[in-house]
Amino acid sequence: MEFIARKKYITEAIGTFILVFCGTGSIIINEVTGGKVSHIGIAMTFGLVVLALIYALGDISGAHFNPAVTFAFWRAKRFDSREVLPYIASQTLGAIVASILLYGMFPQNLTMGATLPSGSQLQSFILEVVLMFILMFVIINVSTGAKEKGITAAIAIGSVVGLEAMFAGPISGASMNPVRSLAPALISGQFSTVWIYLLAPFIGSFLAILGCRMVKEPECCNRVC
Repeated sequence: MEFIARKKYITEAIGTFILVFCGTGSIIINEVTGGKVSHIGIAMTFGLVVLALIYALGDISGAHFNPAVTFAFWRAKRFDSREVLPYIASQTLGAIVASILLYGMFPQNLTMGATLPSGSQLQSFILEVVLMFILMFVIINVSTGAKEKGITAAIAIGSVVGLEAMFAGPISGASMNPVRSLAPALISGQFSTVWIYLLAPFIGSFLAILGCRMVKEPECCNRVC
C-alpha cells in the first residue's frame, strides 16, 4: 500500500515538473528568441503537455498536477483526504524543481514565466476564477479523480487548457494552477500579484463542484458534497 501511494506522489511530482518545465519554458524561450514560439505556440504547449500527461500518467495518480484540482476532487468526495497534502506537496516540489532548472538554463530572464496580469488585478482575479471554474467543470465531468486511462479525458481537458490559455493568456496569464504560478514567482521574486493565482483557482474549482451538483448531482460526488 505504501509503495502504491509513493508511486502516486512521485508521479504527481514528475508530471507537475514536466508541465511547468514545458509550459513556463515555452514562455521563457519565446522571450529570449524574440517571439519565435508565439502566443499561440505557448497556449498549444500548455494544452498538449496536459493532454499527453493525462494519457501517459492518469492511470497511476489520476493526473492532477494542480492543487486546485486535488482540492476539488477531495471536495467532491472522490479523493482520499489523507492524500491531499502529500499530493499538493509533490506538485509543489515538482514545480519548484522545474523553475530552478529553467533558471539555471536562462538566468538572464527576469520573470521565469511568472503569471503577471496585463490589466487590473481585479480583472485578472475574476478571469482566473472563471477559467478555473470552466476547467474544473470539464474535469469533474470526464474524470474519476483517482485513475484515468484513455484518450477522451485527455483530449477534453487538454483542449480546455489550450483554449483558455489562447484567449485569456494575454490578460491574466491563464494560470489555472497555483503551483504553476508559485514556482516561477519564488525563483524570480515576482510576488506582487501572485496572490491572484494562489487564491482564484481554489475558488473557481469550488464553484465548479457546486455547478456540477446543479446539473448532475447523483454523478458529481461519491457522497453529498
